[in-house]
This record gives sequence, C-alpha cells and structure tokens, in this order.
Amino acid sequence: MAFLNLHRGKLKENFEYLKSTFTAEDISWGVVSKLFCGNRTYLKELIDLGVKEIHDSRISNLAKVKEIDENVQTVYIKPVSKRNIPSMVKYADVSLNSELTTIQWISDESVKQGKKHKIIIMVETGDLREGVMGDHLVDFYAQIFELPNIEIIGLGTNLNCLNGVMPSADKLIQLSLYKQIIELKFNKKIPWVSAGTSVTIPLLLHKQLPKGVNHFRVGETLYFGVDLFEEKVIPGMHGDVFELYAEIIEMQEKPMLPTGSLAANPQGEVLSIDESLYGKSSFRAILDIGLLDVDPKYLLAEDGEFEILGASSDMIILNLGLNPKDYKVGDTIKFGLKYMGALGIMNSSYVDKKISG
Repeated sequence: MAFLNLHRGKLKENFEYLKSTFTAEDISWGVVSKLFCGNRTYLKELIDLGVKEIHDSRISNLAKVKEIDENVQTVYIKPVSKRNIPSMVKYADVSLNSELTTIQWISDESVKQGKKHKIIIMVETGDLREGVMGDHLVDFYAQIFELPNIEIIGLGTNLNCLNGVMPSADKLIQLSLYKQIIELKFNKKIPWVSAGTSVTIPLLLHKQLPKGVNHFRVGETLYFGVDLFEEKVIPGMHGDVFELYAEIIEMQEKPMLPTGSLAANPQGEVLSIDESLYGKSSFRAILDIGLLDVDPKYLLAEDGEFEILGASSDMIILNLGLNPKDYKVGDTIKFGLKYMGALGIMNSSYVDKKISG
C-alpha cells in the first residue's frame, strides 16, 4: 500500500531555522497546518516542536489542535460562513476578516459565548482575493473597532494566492502606513502587520522587508524549505520533509504505443501518437496510487530513470525503459512532492501516513 512519510528530524530543522530567523528580527509567527488535513498525529508533531500558534482554513482541524493543547493560539484563515460562526468562535482564538456584516455576527456570537475574539483585518493589496480596499479601510475600521467582545490585533494581506501577484517592499510599506493612520486617528494600538507568508520570506532573508511587518503565517516554506521567488530550497533547509512511497503492482514489457482506435480517456485526454515509437517496447510499472490521491504533475521523480506516462483513478503508470535498476513487483518507488501533491495525498484516506526520525 502506498504511504506518505514525514521526516521528523528534517521538519524540526526547518522549524528551528525559521524560528531563529524570525526571533532575530523580533517577528511573531504562526504555523499554517492546513496541509495536514486534520491528521492528529502530524498536528501533534507540530505542537511538540513548540509551536504556540497554529493557523488553518478548516474549523474541525482547529478543534483537534485545541484537543491536543488548549493553550495553542488558533487562527482561522479564511472568511467564515454565517452558519459556521458559532463553531469558529468556539475553536478559533483569532480570525482573518474583511466583511463588516460577518464581523458584526462574530461579535454577537462572541457575546453569547462570553469570549473575546481577536480579528486581523485583511486588506486588498493587488492579488484580488479577500481584503478590504485600502481607500475604504478607515471607514471600515470605524464601524468595528468598538464592537463588543471584538479585539482588532492586526492588519493583514495575502499575495500570490490567486493571480500570482508577488509581495514587494512598496506593497508592504503601504500596509504599515495604513496601520499608522488608523492608530493616529482612533488612538488605538494595532499590534500586528501580518503581511508575511511563505512567499514573503525571501524579502526577509534579503533584508528587503519593511520594518513595520512583524507577523508571519508560514506553511509551505516550513514543510518544503522553498524560496518561492526562485523556486529552490533555501540553503540550510530541507525540501524533502515529505516523501511518497508507492508499490509496483504490475511489471510488464509492453509496446510503447497502444493499438486500436483512439478516443478520449476518462480524463478527457486524447493521446498524440509519436510514429517513431512504432515497434518499440519498454518496461512499464503500475503503481498502487492514482488520481483519487494525487495529480501526477505534483510528483517529483527521485530516481531519474523513469517517466510518468499517465494515471487513472487508482493507478499511475511509469515507463522504466530497459529497467536498469531491475525493479520487480512488490518494490517501492520513491517520489518527492510539490505542495499541492502533498495536500492531495494528505486528503486521501487511501494512503497511509507515517513518521520516521
């Protein structure tokens, strides 16, 4: 059976790298755990590292965090639907918000539950996902800063999440200026400028991060060690915290081209025939994992001596050429993973999740 392995030691080293980097700049940060899809064992690994703040986009995942350690500060990181507000207030200490009506509902629910709920107001800075437009921000704040049981602890933004707009010093300086304007106008302190995500880390490493930015929300760089500007692993970090192992369930030498009339496969793809391959054969391996679990485009072939030919719902097919490593049925193939590949596998109940030292 295919399984996903988390390397505990490599995760710890990535965590310590980030922790020391943020501490040196007096920056607060939390870990985004949505990649784990609520896996209790993996969540406990995070908490055992000493993580004191966990962010997630699923309320049920935050509930599991509170079950493991009620002292961890939990942060809900997408706009909450009206029907989910009661459970969000129950399990999230903080939420990211950009809708006036929603914040009023959160205030009402917080009063009912007798809780103080913290809010980071999200500001639009160009990527056109969630966020209040900058020229509306002061009026927006004016309508919510005295709502009962609501504490506004920051202004935040998301970049590179929808349209690929990258963070820049100019955009982040603007967010810091909004904070200063609001603090002066309302005589109210806003502790955080939460403009940092994994994609912003290269600005910090290259000393280009504006001083006003003092809070990060980090997922991808923790788990994959990646510099998202240059798409490469940051020196001193690990890109292989996660690895996928899939078992060969069939190994046959077969023609390199199919025979018969061709139509679209179940994914709507029609094979383009390379006539130079007629009469040639190669060894093909079928793996015990498929599209239900992961899109093959997010798999990184560690071996380098095979190619992924395609996939169906439950199987991935490899071309091993002459099979120089003499793979056999029952052997396992190891893959590295991109973020979306790991996310798909974590969301699949058909792939085991394991931990190694």
